[in-house]
Amino acid sequence: MAAPFVDTAKITVRSGNGGNGVVSFHREKYVANGGPDGGDGGRGGDIVVEVNDHMSTLMDFRYKRKYAAGSGADGAGKRCTGRDGEDLVIRVPRGTVIRDAETQEIIQDMSRTDRFILCRGGRGGWGNQHFATPTRQVPRFAKAGLPGQSRDVVLELKLLADVGLVGFPNVGKSTLLSVVSRAQPKIANYHFTTLFPNLGVVYVEEGVSFVMADIPGIIEGAAEGAGLGHDFLRHIDRCRLLIHVVDVSGSEGRDPVADFEAINEELRQYSPELASRKMIVAANKVDIMEDPAMLNKLRTHAENLGMEFFEISAAAHQGTRELVLKTARLLQELPPVAVYEPTYVERPPEVDTGGEVDIQEFDGTWVVDAPWLQRLIANVNFGDYESRNWFDQKLRQSGLFDKLEEMGIKDGDIVSMYDLEFEYQR
Repeated sequence: MAAPFVDTAKITVRSGNGGNGVVSFHREKYVANGGPDGGDGGRGGDIVVEVNDHMSTLMDFRYKRKYAAGSGADGAGKRCTGRDGEDLVIRVPRGTVIRDAETQEIIQDMSRTDRFILCRGGRGGWGNQHFATPTRQVPRFAKAGLPGQSRDVVLELKLLADVGLVGFPNVGKSTLLSVVSRAQPKIANYHFTTLFPNLGVVYVEEGVSFVMADIPGIIEGAAEGAGLGHDFLRHIDRCRLLIHVVDVSGSEGRDPVADFEAINEELRQYSPELASRKMIVAANKVDIMEDPAMLNKLRTHAENLGMEFFEISAAAHQGTRELVLKTARLLQELPPVAVYEPTYVERPPEVDTGGEVDIQEFDGTWVVDAPWLQRLIANVNFGDYESRNWFDQKLRQSGLFDKLEEMGIKDGDIVSMYDLEFEYQR
């Protein structure tokens, strides 16, 4: 039994925490007052998404949903830095789109990017070696490492194909793909033989080829979730050209024009932009056609819409070469496969600043420690003016500065928060 095709997955990822810095002093015979030599904590490991061109589905994410990178090790004496946490590499098929699970905004499109850091590991804390000054020669404090990032994301596979075959079930899409490429899709004379998209490379001539996708049969109501079409309409999103395959044999008593318009309506409901994409109409099964009037009716309808029209019989290899040549010529004029630009905007974290705060004073340096402060600092870009203002506002709202003044802090004293230090000014 073939493995199921999985094209969406929701996962939780977490990068590693930074290791803690340590308090240590140099101890050696005949060396008096060796000074602080506490090492820094190691950096937490990143969550890295990497393209694997040998993968074709998101099946690997069907059962495993949580991924965590390694945390950094704590520092040690003799200025030894802790070992960095190991990065965790998550491999996905090319064409996977990463979305924020809450907002559905695009974080990254893994089409032309081979490697992307989804979550950065926490920075390691400083050891006490960093805090020695002429007036503070025996710093008895170090910094904890910062926590890693955690987020829920949705992986969505959108196939990278130049041409998409669309149409009702059992109209001959899989047969056409098997004839013009080396793909070997399952073919049988019943509806929904194709349960997942198939890709095939069509070689036209030396140096000219394109990728064709056989999309599972779409039925009326697919845009609202009926049948299989809803699950796979997303795979047509990137196609530069659509070939609409229509059964004109009359073997099932269907009206080709009605079928043609029904599928186009589903495309319009799913995406108006997709429905306006360049389309070729391929009237299939002309070798067993019962009523030529049906063929002529479809031809007139397609040509009135300004669409290229081809009579083919995929099973008999009739007209397929002409269809391939025309497709290749059109692709040379069309823009490249779509790549989705990121739309996700990092939002300030919701941090409850009402928790307990531990403040200690060492020779004019005020060391501030609080779990909520860790989370706050980990999400601030100190190179950005707006971000720094937001951070200062949060500290003032928390009452931290009021508490420091109650404890006797003076202008010019140093405030130390994890790997951040600044002079206090009222």
